Amino acid sequence: MTDQLLNLHVDVLAAMQRGGPRHFAKLAFALSDEQDPSDLALERFHDRLLEASPGDELLALWNRTLTAWDLDERATWSSSPARTDERRADAYTRLGFGAELGKAIDSLIPVFKEPGTVVISKDFDPWYTRESAAARSFYWRAYERLLHAKGWPDSAVSSLDEAAHSVVERLSDPARDDAFGARGLVVGYVQSGKTANFTGVAAKAIDAGYRLVIVLGGTLNLLRSQTQRRIDMELIGQENILRGADPNDPSALVGVDYQDDEDWPQKFVSHGGRPSVLGSFDIERLTTRTDDYRRLLNGIRALEFEKHDRSRPLYDPANLHRAAARIMVVKKNKTVLSNLVDDLRKIGPLLSEIPALIIDDESDQASVNTTNPRKWEAGKVTRTAINGLITDLLRLLPRAQYVGYTATPFANVFVDPGDGDDIFPRDFLISLPRPSEYMGVQDFHDLDSPIPRNERTVANSQEKAHVRGIEKATGDRLQEAMDAFVLSGALKAYRVAKGLSQDPYRHHTMLVHESVKMDDHNALANRLTAMWNNAGYTGPEGHARLAKLFASDFAPVSAAHAADLPTPTTYDELRPYVSRARQLINSGGGPVIVVNGDTDRYFAQLDLDFDRTPNVWKILVGGTKLSRGFTVEGLTVTYYRRTTQQADTLMQMGRWFGFRRGYRDLVRLYIGREELIGKIKTVDLYEAFEAICQDEELFRAELARYAPLVDGRPQVTPAQIPPLVAQHLPWVKPSARNKMFNAELVEVRSPGQPIEPAAYPVDTEATARNTQRWQPVLAQLSGSSTTCRLQADSTTPLSRSFQAATSVVSHADLLGILSSLEWEDENVLKPHLTYLSQLDGRLALVDDWLVLAPHRTERRRIEAMLLGHGPFSLFRRSRQAGKVSFGRISGLEHRTYAQQLIDTAQAEAAAGVTTGMGTHRGVVLLYPVVEATTDAEIEAVAAKGTASASEITLAFTVIPPRSAIDSKRQLVRFRAKDSSQPDAPIVNAPQD
Repeated sequence: MTDQLLNLHVDVLAAMQRGGPRHFAKLAFALSDEQDPSDLALERFHDRLLEASPGDELLALWNRTLTAWDLDERATWSSSPARTDERRADAYTRLGFGAELGKAIDSLIPVFKEPGTVVISKDFDPWYTRESAAARSFYWRAYERLLHAKGWPDSAVSSLDEAAHSVVERLSDPARDDAFGARGLVVGYVQSGKTANFTGVAAKAIDAGYRLVIVLGGTLNLLRSQTQRRIDMELIGQENILRGADPNDPSALVGVDYQDDEDWPQKFVSHGGRPSVLGSFDIERLTTRTDDYRRLLNGIRALEFEKHDRSRPLYDPANLHRAAARIMVVKKNKTVLSNLVDDLRKIGPLLSEIPALIIDDESDQASVNTTNPRKWEAGKVTRTAINGLITDLLRLLPRAQYVGYTATPFANVFVDPGDGDDIFPRDFLISLPRPSEYMGVQDFHDLDSPIPRNERTVANSQEKAHVRGIEKATGDRLQEAMDAFVLSGALKAYRVAKGLSQDPYRHHTMLVHESVKMDDHNALANRLTAMWNNAGYTGPEGHARLAKLFASDFAPVSAAHAADLPTPTTYDELRPYVSRARQLINSGGGPVIVVNGDTDRYFAQLDLDFDRTPNVWKILVGGTKLSRGFTVEGLTVTYYRRTTQQADTLMQMGRWFGFRRGYRDLVRLYIGREELIGKIKTVDLYEAFEAICQDEELFRAELARYAPLVDGRPQVTPAQIPPLVAQHLPWVKPSARNKMFNAELVEVRSPGQPIEPAAYPVDTEATARNTQRWQPVLAQLSGSSTTCRLQADSTTPLSRSFQAATSVVSHADLLGILSSLEWEDENVLKPHLTYLSQLDGRLALVDDWLVLAPHRTERRRIEAMLLGHGPFSLFRRSRQAGKVSFGRISGLEHRTYAQQLIDTAQAEAAAGVTTGMGTHRGVVLLYPVVEATTDAEIEAVAAKGTASASEITLAFTVIPPRSAIDSKRQLVRFRAKDSSQPDAPIVNAPQD
């Protein structure tokens, strides 16, 4: 039966594809044969919404459409921000929908409000609009349909659309007369779907006119072929692979890819015929799943583009949109890239006419030039092999755009922006949002949890639920980790038996990563095999261990985090599935596979081909090859004890991050908490991952903070990104030193945000002078005590409070104190002081500051007089190992209270009421700090009831009011080193 209502809505919404929402009833009247289409389209639509089931195609159509409008960052039809109720309301107004209909739609299709793509970019020519993208969208639409067919939510597809559009619009117009090559970087999360994003970028780019796409896909054949398969399956499609061969004629399929692939042809995108016959253009593959780039066997002919008008260049629209595109996926290998560069040199002048796109997957690996500039010959840049070949490609193809993809961007942003031939992302840097259902660093750490450690449980703590520390007291826990692997496999088999789809449970793996040395891998594999053989999984001893682990670990975690998934109540109910898990793990020659080496010989094992093998249930032992690009499917248990001193390397080793649909509750991380680094020093790897998580999240937060335009212009450009890279642990550097480029912050404006310097003087005389400078404030605080009550929030519904000495200090007096303070090495407060000094009315007005000197709880309170004032509660803080900086100064509850004061004042001002402190007052948290690791050391300082000024560091956190900014809301100013200006090593960044 024909669904007339659905068909009408399809036609009406198709007419809105280019210009956004328009009056629905008027369009329906123009497009419908009905006498009264407005009633048909709106009244029956409302009724159908009330009766709609989850699979209703009409509901799915509107879900896709409204989500796309909600997320569109460049909507010309609405002045409201994307991802807001106001944007949705604007859409309803333009559609002519009443309040009742809008309410019904919102109940079924809520506004998607998750954070979107963050863009740091130079100004660019807006050639790629939503209208032009819709006009040429053959391959993007096919990719979009495939994603929907794979079960992607509408919000995820729209988010990908938005992110890919943000990349392509910043590339050069492929039809422009003058050649220009943009350089950009896209930052995702480890194992979070970056391939899906660059496949979308490639689809949109070739639709727009790019005719040569080169994907640099890993350093191993398997990684390259995995990328080739994804692009063939999701972008190039059946018809371009077959190239006219009859799929029903076996003789015609000889030599055609994927005839032995179990997903061919069902899961490969189909265009419904040869694209060139359907009015679009074909894609020709210059590499295949099995064949990397060797040589163009046909030489120049392989890159000869047929021109409709030979008198015009290829990039002329008359030729461009009729020519077939070429795609190749190549390894980052010296021989492969040298062959490609040599072949391109033979082609000659035609190269200057080809709009090309180079996508560099894992762009911080091998691509960055790591040679030491001090060793270069005068005036000559020396490059590493891969970096030199990539720059050769960019010189040979003057219309080539370079887009790097990575989850660890620090090496890329430290590339010298003055080197015009290199891959520094001079034009744009895009940070992708954290995907929904992604299991990342935050899912393994209790970052800023307000719950005391002794009150944390598997229900309220990520660490308790998923992390199992390896310490001297615990032993190596390797047998327990193996038992967890068997037990979690049995639970997966149990869930499949209870009716869940087998897809999420097809593969089940355990990763053991202890060392980079191959000999160690082989010894560990032998040990694991022996352990497996002696584990007794078929006897009473093995079942007893598993039963105990199930009761103490897996049962409570699954009850807390997977109550909606089938989980047995007792081990006896699970026991039959242990046998099935053991059989799958032991199949194919044994439970363990070693993955290492500089070649693909270890990857050639059939049991490690996740695409062709129905079930990979194995323990993988390896090193570097398991930490770059290689996706370990079904990874559930990780045993990790390898150390490194570089944050990007450490983050890439976090293979336990990724999508774990259907088994998040089963994921376990066994990680070293006391691992040797050097001969005697030990480090906590779990702490290290938490630190780099903070580095990474701060970097992303800073990008988001400075992304909004000011007067239509960028606040920062990619060249000014390096100072935003933080380092929380002294022994974990952001990247290798020879990849780091220096720049200097001139001013940081922080309305409503904490300013917390930490590099206080080590010298006791300087400490005493700093303490003396605070004396007027100490006098005002002396003897006061106020109860500070926190509002209930999302972290806890419990009422919380603390005592503090309080006073109000004028802005001029506070600024005088802060400006006179001494710091270790350099004035870390200087860029903040530049901002604070302007809050006298020039930038904004701050009248005064509420100063809070918190007291510790009575049970833990140690007090002392200071400079004749007080008594004050003394706090214990320690400097980070090997650094002059302290760790975090302010306590979580104190900082939360101060932030609530600031936020409440702003909210009240917006509502037209003032019951609190107003919008012209900031907050200062002041802490008399003793540099110590135990309370006994504090007691020694306060033994006589008076503390010496030389032993007390007065540390502080300053939070300006949210109104402390001008209407432009520019938050940062820079000075940056640039090797292209050797006579001016520090250059002022332009301000307009």
